[in-house]
Amino acid sequence: MAPAYRTYSVYSLFILFSLLTMTATFAGAVDDNQPAKKGKMNNARLDLLIRKIDKDANGKPGFWRFSVEDTIVTVVTDERADRMRIIIPIVEAKELDEKMMFRLLQANFDSALDARYSIAKGLLWSAYIHPLSSLDDITFLSAIGQSVNLLKTYGSNFSSGALIFKGGDSEGLQRRQLIDELIKKGLAI
Repeated sequence: MAPAYRTYSVYSLFILFSLLTMTATFAGAVDDNQPAKKGKMNNARLDLLIRKIDKDANGKPGFWRFSVEDTIVTVVTDERADRMRIIIPIVEAKELDEKMMFRLLQANFDSALDARYSIAKGLLWSAYIHPLSSLDDITFLSAIGQSVNLLKTYGSNFSSGALIFKGGDSEGLQRRQLIDELIKKGLAI
């Protein structure tokens, strides 16, 4: 018997690809009236955005810790490698059984969107990884909201709060309000 992924017709694959493309387009949609900062993102700009979110943020350019909705968020960057990472610990990985691991992989397909559930150093993390220089303010602020939302919705609907890809196993639009609030706060710079 052929593996399940080989049993899809060309037509089914075309529909799936079309839905993925539409979801990616809508997930990045923002209010056109909001000014997005253009230019190359760097540590100095991230520092401004982070301190706009939490005036008591700790750290220095390249490594910050701050709070969003009572959640400690860590942002790590490397300007030379052009990378930015947002990470939030969720639970110890040893607490994850096979059923939960399966559910996390489902969420990574359709409801986690740009943020992801990841395992490292014996922990389950909410993680968002992106090239630093191509980030804009809205993308970064949305990334923080999505990462916090993955923690907040762990064990329930496993949603980043952005759109849900309807071709997967998760349903619903959840916690979009946090993303919108962070964007509004960060754009007030």
